[in-house]
Amino acid sequence: MKLAITGKGGVGKTTLASTLARLYADEGRTVLAADVDPDANLGLALGLSQEEVDSIVPISKMRTLVEERTGANEANKFFKLNPYVADIPEKYSRDVNGVKLLVMGTVDVGGSGCVCPEHVMLKAILSALTYRKNDVVIMDMEAGLEHLGRGTAANMDQLLVVIEPGARSVQTYRNVKRLAADLGIAQVRVVANKVRDESDEQFVRAQIPAQDFLGCIHYSPDVIEADRQGKSPYDFSPGAMEEIRKIKAILDRDE
Repeated sequence: MKLAITGKGGVGKTTLASTLARLYADEGRTVLAADVDPDANLGLALGLSQEEVDSIVPISKMRTLVEERTGANEANKFFKLNPYVADIPEKYSRDVNGVKLLVMGTVDVGGSGCVCPEHVMLKAILSALTYRKNDVVIMDMEAGLEHLGRGTAANMDQLLVVIEPGARSVQTYRNVKRLAADLGIAQVRVVANKVRDESDEQFVRAQIPAQDFLGCIHYSPDVIEADRQGKSPYDFSPGAMEEIRKIKAILDRDE
């Protein structure tokens, strides 16, 4: 199972990513959760303390590692476009409640299409993750798909877009689906989060094709409280967890 989870900031994609990761880990499966969001908070959602999260250096900031694997440094501006990275998930992940957390980080450059050693490293690692045959890999992405190249995307099982019941969020899903098609991702599914009532659910179902819709996660004060305390929603909200279990059951049938 290889899943990339995306959506606008604040819609709850990290809640979904962290809960799915812990549910799969509960089954005894090897789970690797990659935090590819510049606003990295997957560690907190999995159950790390703020101090533990602050102690993690993202891969993109490991200058010595990047130079070692790509060959790039101040004296040598040329670098490898296919660095060896197969050992990185095991060496640099942090075990959290049975989940291997790998914090990728981002590349601080203006514009898009950066071809720099750090960016090459990140893309190589993401590609390597998709080849972990017997593992569950969950990527907590940002709204864009810049980190996913064609080779990486082709090995993803599904792309999950987390939306809220609103027009702007639905538009994000449509934009992501268009970009995903360009990358060769056939399966783009939707999870509606922060659903308050039947009218919210009806709105989403009217906007999203039935074959793309995985289900709803209703607005939960418990999840909000978990976020305020910097805790894992898995440990706070039985109701939301049960709804995510139902979503997972659909994903398992597809597997």
